[in-house]
Amino acid sequence: MTNDPFAPFAAKMAAAGLPELAIRSFQRYYTQLAAGDTGLIPEAEIEPVEGLPDAEELPDELATVGEAALPHTVMVKLNGGLGTSMGLEKAKSLLVVKDGLTFLDIVARQALSSGIPLVLMNSANTQADSLLLLGNYPDLQHGDIPLDFTQHIVPKVDQETLTPVDWPDNPELEWCPPGHGDIYAALVTSGMLETLRAAGYRYAFTSNVDNLGATIAPAILGYFVSERLPFMMEVADRTVADQKGGHLARRAATGRLLLRETAQCPPADTEAFQDITRHRYFNTNNLWINLDALADLLARSDGVLELPLIRNSKTVDPRDPDSPPVYQLETAMGAAIEAFDGAGALRVPRGRFAPVKTTDDLLGVRSDAYLLTDDWRVMLDPRRDDEPPVVDLDPRYYRLIDDFEARFPAGPPSLIACTRLTVRGDVLFGAGVVCRGDVEIVNDATSKLG
Repeated sequence: MTNDPFAPFAAKMAAAGLPELAIRSFQRYYTQLAAGDTGLIPEAEIEPVEGLPDAEELPDELATVGEAALPHTVMVKLNGGLGTSMGLEKAKSLLVVKDGLTFLDIVARQALSSGIPLVLMNSANTQADSLLLLGNYPDLQHGDIPLDFTQHIVPKVDQETLTPVDWPDNPELEWCPPGHGDIYAALVTSGMLETLRAAGYRYAFTSNVDNLGATIAPAILGYFVSERLPFMMEVADRTVADQKGGHLARRAATGRLLLRETAQCPPADTEAFQDITRHRYFNTNNLWINLDALADLLARSDGVLELPLIRNSKTVDPRDPDSPPVYQLETAMGAAIEAFDGAGALRVPRGRFAPVKTTDDLLGVRSDAYLLTDDWRVMLDPRRDDEPPVVDLDPRYYRLIDDFEARFPAGPPSLIACTRLTVRGDVLFGAGVVCRGDVEIVNDATSKLG
């Protein structure tokens, strides 16, 4: 009989076939949780970032430096999400997003346009369908570089006992992803990191698969290379729409840049967290990583990066609020900015951030407010002056993708001249709808479409 509270977790993870490094990584965060660490970053411990180098002011010659570095660069896309919040039961990246193309279609064409390898970080749930779609693009294969590697899973922690949660009704719900900060351990355990380095790749551009504005920009790559940065985060100016997203800051005690996510903000500091004049930059999750620097850092830290803990409170069955409360222990990929000596950040235009997290976002990107360029970038129409339309659809009728599609049978309305579109109630959109300025559409009737 052991008194080690982590032993049941280690046994459970080993029985599931998880590698030793993944187990040690999870042990680090469990130990912090058991010691009472909440993962919170108080306002008193950080300072705002006043100014940064600007991608829109980089000298032209850096594009030449970036072009020369392309043969040593790989594009890594985070592709583990199922889009369950929109009612999807497959990889969200297989959803049609623009001009009849899925996220993965567009990402594959972006990689082919740049001439660099595309590598997906999949989950067990997204791997098969995603690789099947990429089979339509045989030219994506670069030598022996695999098209993907797989994210780990970790046990959910019972909040009352701090033991592995037991849920016989659906044992799969006993597990969760450990956040996209798991990418660093997964690169090692999959062998992908050493495969890339052995093939001569030195730089990785990493971003979310649902952010179609995140493409290889030679000038930005050139800046990253010329500055000899080990790690660089692309950030953009915060607007009112970004008040709840993670922001860039600086650790007062060390001067290092850091990322603070919403779940890491103490409730008493919410006002400061949401102050976009104080914390001016949000993390786009477009990250540039020097693979040699990453390998060196991992070697010095016994394979486990010291990323800040994110303690998420959930229920074991997310669809049942009465099921037992659990902690999901996660880390953020961008939080590695604090782990690297000399890491940097670069302010980029809003056009490099076009994520789709909800059907609100999907309507905006599908509309004419966004363009699909000849080199397969999805970007805001220049006439919008870097300000995306704010879309707020009634979640009762539009949150799930099937309901959403049924209400736009002729496609999205024109939003090129729309500042904000708010829809309340059940509204069916016909063809040729044009929204201008601040638009609110209300249907007080209780009947539901269909």
